[in-house]
Amino acid sequence: MPLALLALAVGAFGIGTTEFVMMGLLPEVADDLHVSIPSAGHLVSAYALGVVIGAPLLAAVTARLSRRTVLIGLMALFVVGNTLSAFAPDQHWLLAARFLSGLPHGAFFGVGAVVATGLVAPERRARSVSLMFLGLTVANIVGVPVATFVGQHLGWRATFLGVGLIGLVAIASLALLVPRDHAHAESAGLRRELTALNALPVWLALGTTVAGFGALFAAYSYITPMLTDAAGYAEGSVTVLLALFGVGATVGNLTGGRLADRSMRGTLFGGLAALGVVLALFPLLMRTEVTAALAVLLLGTAAFVTSSPLQLMVMEKASAGPSLASSANQGAFNLANAGGAWIGGLAIAAGFGPTSPAVAGLLLVVLGLAVAATAALVDRRRAAAPGGRVVAVHVPEPAPEGSVLHH
Repeated sequence: MPLALLALAVGAFGIGTTEFVMMGLLPEVADDLHVSIPSAGHLVSAYALGVVIGAPLLAAVTARLSRRTVLIGLMALFVVGNTLSAFAPDQHWLLAARFLSGLPHGAFFGVGAVVATGLVAPERRARSVSLMFLGLTVANIVGVPVATFVGQHLGWRATFLGVGLIGLVAIASLALLVPRDHAHAESAGLRRELTALNALPVWLALGTTVAGFGALFAAYSYITPMLTDAAGYAEGSVTVLLALFGVGATVGNLTGGRLADRSMRGTLFGGLAALGVVLALFPLLMRTEVTAALAVLLLGTAAFVTSSPLQLMVMEKASAGPSLASSANQGAFNLANAGGAWIGGLAIAAGFGPTSPAVAGLLLVVLGLAVAATAALVDRRRAAAPGGRVVAVHVPEPAPEGSVLHH
């Protein structure tokens, strides 16, 4: 695998750290800015809103630019957003800075996935995407716990300065390791990207992302009350268990990448089915501490098996303009985050108990399987039609040395 994938993983590590660390620093931020914890929680929403808006917007406006230049520019915006967060004088400025920090998130993963698949042979595309996402999953094991520790002992502002430094390392890595590429030709500009996005198979793939990862976040958003109220863990143990989720996510991500290179759709269906089984067993597994820890590990593993095939499927369905569609998939992921948390909260508010969000997640898995099955049926019918084919434009193989890409 090319070293350029390491540069993408470093950027993903920084993004994953800043995305999730705020949850662990809410008490410190609330105390320092003299606001309530629920009010400080709006900072999480501000970041997610930045991702949803920034993913398609930045991918669209940079459609004609060199992808290497775009990646470096996105990380520069990431550094600015986190630095401004560190020096924000009050909650309003911090909200704006967190929104700014979220803007490059989706576009970085979207454009990065396109770059990653162009660096390897066709039979290794899913694996290359999983290696980029490795930075995101490792952030949950190492980055978030360390950043939370720093914020609790040196102040939350030090955390965001540290994340900004990670961004600078990512910029240097991208500049050194990612091959130079020319700006896109006229045919690959914004109009081409928008046209590729306007297709039923693309929207079905995006819908599968929303439903599948909505199932994950319906349960994961309420994993702390499940572990404390149902399994009997002390609150101080939750951080270690969340790192265990990160371990599972890392294993699932790497496994999904390898399997998807053999059968992308088979891996997608298998991952969703496995996630459904884990969520169905959650009420039983949350009865003891040992089985609850196993449940957290399995949740991360099953959910992230689908990350690479979903990303790659969206790119294939919009192969004439993959950057915008790939970035839109990251927006769909964050819509799943917000929507899944809302649906899981409805289950708890209805009085169904602390493990009821997992059951709500199971219903979303069923929906995701239905959407994925519909997508498979649409593909089969299009392929069976006279002169039909599933993907309208062939995904280009990596350019030979000395042609489009060069070091």
